[in-house]
Amino acid sequence: MMTFFRDLFTRNRGPKLLAFFLALLIWLILIPEEKTYSDKTMTVPLETRNVPPDMELVEKPAATIEVTVRARNRLLNELTPSGVSARLDLERATVYQDIYPLNGSMITVPPGAEVVGISPNMVRLKLEKTKQMDLEIAPMIVGKVGEGLRIVRIEVTPARVPVKGPESKIRTKDKVSTSPVDISKLTQSTTVEADIILPKADLRLATTLTKVRIEIILEENAKTPNSKSSRTG
Repeated sequence: MMTFFRDLFTRNRGPKLLAFFLALLIWLILIPEEKTYSDKTMTVPLETRNVPPDMELVEKPAATIEVTVRARNRLLNELTPSGVSARLDLERATVYQDIYPLNGSMITVPPGAEVVGISPNMVRLKLEKTKQMDLEIAPMIVGKVGEGLRIVRIEVTPARVPVKGPESKIRTKDKVSTSPVDISKLTQSTTVEADIILPKADLRLATTLTKVRIEIILEENAKTPNSKSSRTG
């Protein structure tokens, strides 16, 4: 028996080694696909889409999430975060929900790859109802008119503009400003255009208008009569 096993490993060693390596090569070529798969975790931007038109996203979810993808090694080696996208659809969202689960159906990967993990598996965000109001425009006037002149009135056209935004961010007392208008070099009444500046970053104009017309009406100061120049009897 011992002779049999000794001859098995020593007799015709060269052909046997060649046959072994050929068998190993064939096994590696024909190995089942699931044995060649690996996992790869990537940081991917999270996109929010389809926010309802009557709502505002006031607290955004995490900007990125971790996505674990399983694919064949060759595909996985070529896969980068730009080839994976994550989209959270808010079409059916309400102001009463602030936690949204994440799942594989929200992740797009190349053919031949599959999503096997998402971290975190939920995100928190906040929606508010959209509110629109007409806000008064208060022009920003800088400087002083020259000596001998005074401002009679300042007229802004239009006097108010429609503004919209989250209902918690817009108030009746809010006023829209303008880019600065310097009146220190004016010698007569004039009309200028100025950019509209919103009071808060969360607000936006509900009109295509981006500038207003500011009319500055000046007049000369009335001269005070000199009492010493009055006629004496």
